[in-house]
Amino acid sequence: MSNLQAQAMRPGFDRALVTTRYGFWFVQLILAVIAIVSIGIAVSIGQVHIPLGDSFRILIYKLSGIEIGDIPSLLQGQGANIIWNIRFPRVLLALLIGAGLSLCGSIMQAAVQNPLADPYILGVSSGATLGATFAILIGFGSIGFLSQMGVAFGAFVGAFGAAMIVMVLAGLGGKMSSVKLVLSGMVVNALCTAFANFIIYVANNTDGIRTVTFWTMGSLAAAKWDKLPLVAIVMGLAMLFFLLQPRILNAMLMGDEAAVTLGVNLSAYRRLYLLLTAIITGVLVASCGMIGFVGLIIPHLIRGLVGSDHRRFLPTAVWIGGIFLVWTDLLARVLIPKVELPIGIVTALIGGPLFMYMLIKKGYNFGGK
Repeated sequence: MSNLQAQAMRPGFDRALVTTRYGFWFVQLILAVIAIVSIGIAVSIGQVHIPLGDSFRILIYKLSGIEIGDIPSLLQGQGANIIWNIRFPRVLLALLIGAGLSLCGSIMQAAVQNPLADPYILGVSSGATLGATFAILIGFGSIGFLSQMGVAFGAFVGAFGAAMIVMVLAGLGGKMSSVKLVLSGMVVNALCTAFANFIIYVANNTDGIRTVTFWTMGSLAAAKWDKLPLVAIVMGLAMLFFLLQPRILNAMLMGDEAAVTLGVNLSAYRRLYLLLTAIITGVLVASCGMIGFVGLIIPHLIRGLVGSDHRRFLPTAVWIGGIFLVWTDLLARVLIPKVELPIGIVTALIGGPLFMYMLIKKGYNFGGK
C-alpha cells in the first residue's frame, strides 16, 4: 500500500468531513481577507514606498470609481502609476500563478498517488526549458506568426509536447500506471535537458544564455495587464472543473482497487486530469518561467491542516498557494536593496527547509499528523 493510500485510509482522512460547513466557509472568508491585505501590502512596498492607505484608496478608485479621500492629488503623483501599471498586475499574476501551481500539484499527487509529485513531474519543466531555450537562442526565424510569439509560445509548446510524450510512453504496453508515469517523466526530462544543454553549448550568444538562465529561475518582472487575461481564464476554468471533482480525486487517493468498488474508471480520469494539468502548467510556465516547490510544498502543508478530503482541501490549497507566492515575490523584490532576485530562488530557499521540517516533524506519511 502506498503512502498516499495509507493516508487516505487513516482516521485523519475524514478529519475535514467533521468540520462544519459554516466553519469551512469562515476559513475561506479569512483566507480571502488575508489575500486582499497581502495584495495591498505587496503593492505598497518596493523601491518606492507608498503608504498602505494610499494604495488601497488608489486601487478602490481604479476598480470601482469610488473616491475615498483626496484621490485627485494621489493620481497626480507617481504612486498611482507604479501601483496600477507595474505592481498590481504583478501581484495579481503572482496570486494566479501560486494558486495554479498549488492546484496542479494537488491534482498530480492524487492522480499518480505519489507524495513527491509536483506540476512538473510529466517533464513539463524540462520541456518548457527546451522550448524557451530554442526560442531565445535560435528563434522561429521566418515561420510565419511564430516568430512574433517569442519565448512564451516556445515554452508552452515545449511543456505541452513533453507532457504528451510522457503520457504516450506511460501508456505503451498496457494500462498507464503511476510508476510508469514517473519513470517516463524522468526519461523525457533527461532528454529535454540534454537537448537544451546542447543548444546552450553550441550557441554563440552570451546575452541569450544569460536570458535562458534567468528564465529557468522564474520571475514575475515582466507581468503586464495584457498577460493576465489568458492566465485568469485558464485558472478560472481549471478551478471550476476540479472543484467539481472531489469524489473522483478522493477515490484516487484510496487506489485503483478501492475505486473499482466505487464504480470509478480511474484510468480515464487519470488521463484527463494529466492532460488538463499539463495544459495549465504549460500556460503558467510560459507566463513566468520555472517556479519550483510551490506545487510540492503547499499541498502537503494543507493536508496537514484540513485533511485530504478534496472538497475542503482544494479551495484552501488554491488560496494559500496564491498568498504564498504573493509574499514570496515581495521578498524577491525587497530582500536585497536595489536587486531583484529570481522568485524561484526564494521559493527554493523557503520550500527546501520547510519540506525537511515536515519530514522530521511528521514523518513521511503524505501530510498526516
